[in-house]
Amino acid sequence: MSRHGLPVTIVRACLRDGQGGSPTAVLDEAPLSDDERRRVPVQMGTSHAVFVSVHDSRRGGPVVSLRFFTAEGEAPACGHGTVAALAFLAERAGGQEYRATVHATGRVFPGWSVRENTQVNAAFDPGPVDLRRPTATECDLVLPALGVTSGTLAPGVRAASVGRPRLLVPLTTRSALTTLSPDFDRLRAACDRLGLLGCYAYSVPTPTGRVAARMFAPSIGVAEDIANANSTACLAAHLAGQGIGDIAVDMGDSLGSPSTITATAQHDASGLRVHLGGAAEVTRSIRMP
Repeated sequence: MSRHGLPVTIVRACLRDGQGGSPTAVLDEAPLSDDERRRVPVQMGTSHAVFVSVHDSRRGGPVVSLRFFTAEGEAPACGHGTVAALAFLAERAGGQEYRATVHATGRVFPGWSVRENTQVNAAFDPGPVDLRRPTATECDLVLPALGVTSGTLAPGVRAASVGRPRLLVPLTTRSALTTLSPDFDRLRAACDRLGLLGCYAYSVPTPTGRVAARMFAPSIGVAEDIANANSTACLAAHLAGQGIGDIAVDMGDSLGSPSTITATAQHDASGLRVHLGGAAEVTRSIRMP
């Protein structure tokens, strides 16, 4: 089957006060090649495309399978893509609440959403977060390419993963984050060499847990991401060790599309558990040219 003529729904995921968000292409699963799938976000002008397959379950509630693609190929996970998919499914199902069991890249986790007027507030469990101190080589290659200096870097750089590692890079102020100007060719070369997804630079949290962040992922064809929920999950897990359990992360301002992602981290019997959330809106449905 060719992708031409396939219906595509554009969902703005992780809105801030009803505005902005990350445009995401959401499609029902179809027999497409990987090359055809990775061309979808290119043609739709989005960073990611999400392919959705729904199966009925006798135990109550649908079972949903998700696959994520960028221009570079399949991604093991996409947080804002998951928010977009849940909003897409909730819109199609109707009703005020929607719950599903989600399968994505070998993981099974709950996803849920609540409709509020024209928006859907979606949330899910991104799974366990692996945190470690970065190596000297990682810092020496990545931080200069990112444009970070000793005067703007705050303590606590970490390598973190919910499927693929990335660096969490704390900066002293929001203004330092705003003026950050990476060398993208150099950053991509460093991330490719080290097997990193990219770099998530963020401002030191306020006492209320408000954070600003920018995600650079040239290795997957996304120079800067409007919203990156999985990196926010990594940050939430890291900050939980500092006694900060709830955060709201503002992204996308440098790209003219303000976005906000919320995350809660708390310990239960199985260890540290993170919940990610964001508001989303289905904007339009079109057919692939």
